[in-house]
Amino acid sequence: MSSKHDRTTSYQEGSLTLPGTVMLGTGVMIGAGIFALTGQMAQMTGVLFPLAFLAAAVIVGFSAYSYIKISNAYPSAGGIGMYLHKAYGNRLPTAFNALLMYFSMVIAQSFLARTFGSYTMQLFGGDESGRMVPILGVSLILAAFLINLLGNRMIQGVASVIGILKIGGILVFGLVGIWIADNLSVDFSNPGEAGVVGNFLGATALGILAFKGFTTITNSGSEVIDPKRNVGRAIVISIASCVVLYTLVGFAVASNLSLAEIIKTQDYSLAAAARPALGDYGVWFTVAIAMMATAGGILASIFAVSRMLAMLTEMKLVPHRHFGMPGSIQKHTLVYTVVLGLVLTAFFDLSRIAALGIVFYLIMDIAIHWGVLRYLREDVKANLWVPAMAILLDLLVLGGFVWVKLNTDPLVIGVAVVTMVVIAVAEQVFLKRAAEAGETGREESHAHHH
Repeated sequence: MSSKHDRTTSYQEGSLTLPGTVMLGTGVMIGAGIFALTGQMAQMTGVLFPLAFLAAAVIVGFSAYSYIKISNAYPSAGGIGMYLHKAYGNRLPTAFNALLMYFSMVIAQSFLARTFGSYTMQLFGGDESGRMVPILGVSLILAAFLINLLGNRMIQGVASVIGILKIGGILVFGLVGIWIADNLSVDFSNPGEAGVVGNFLGATALGILAFKGFTTITNSGSEVIDPKRNVGRAIVISIASCVVLYTLVGFAVASNLSLAEIIKTQDYSLAAAARPALGDYGVWFTVAIAMMATAGGILASIFAVSRMLAMLTEMKLVPHRHFGMPGSIQKHTLVYTVVLGLVLTAFFDLSRIAALGIVFYLIMDIAIHWGVLRYLREDVKANLWVPAMAILLDLLVLGGFVWVKLNTDPLVIGVAVVTMVVIAVAEQVFLKRAAEAGETGREESHAHHH
């Protein structure tokens, strides 16, 4: 039966332009980063959170160096999965870290979906029952799934239109928010439970989630026109654009809401910040931008992460089952990605989704930089000090984030550790069995020829 279906993964080389690739990257970055993380970061580090966004941008700037160097040398639709494979080969570090990236991206989808629900419900006075936010989030993921089935050009077109509208809208929000604010002062007097440094590092780690969408560009790899030039350029443009937007919006929110108000409305703080100055019209405008931003983010995220899982499947680094589904492996991984995203959206709240995502991402990010330092430095012509600095900064903010969470929500760190242990053990068993099966196959083939 399966022989009737084409299982091969098809990648459309040259199907993504530079502007389209930038929109895919910023689509994920702007989605949840500015709309939902603002309140969580403020809860950690007071109204220093605009500075935490800037600190996150500096760290991501160092991180981006390794991705740009590898993507210039080895452009691939497998993106990070292929980068890890170049460094570590067909071994556990490749499979383990690639799956951490996969799960962090699926978590990002769920984060975007629940953010969409939280903002949309502000049009109806909130969600007291707690049911409508996950229902709206699940509906959005299903809609993005259908668009992804229609192909690259449809995804690029929709993401580009949404991207232009939301970037323009957020720019207007930030400029108007600062213009009408009474003052732009920042209050340094609320360090929080884990101390000034610990909380600031924890908030900076969360801020990295707002920028890590640039990695979706690497997953578009060989599908980008002139990838050796344009992948790196798209990453730099995306990060720079987001730095400007996040700084504007961060100061606009901090200037129009008190710290207590930002924390109370953390799942929809931009809409809350618009109300005092602009009334209901400001809220409606902000909600409309948030709905577009999160929808575009999910569209781009599903596009990228399903391709990465398809590449890992073809590299025989992860197990795969067709479950009777027709079509290519790429279509199957799209289904798996959406189903996992639906489960997370339905059952996890925003703060815990974000916490899992940043722990997984930072560990994978460290593995990428170590791979460049240890195995790929000469091949990709990388300077030694940049990935070394990226590793140090990642360890610093990861330590700060874990310290804060151990003081406030130790369960989520426990879940992260258990999940990573399960992934590592399952992958080790799978890779060992695959190696044994390969050996058996070679022996049988050798015996047959004799």
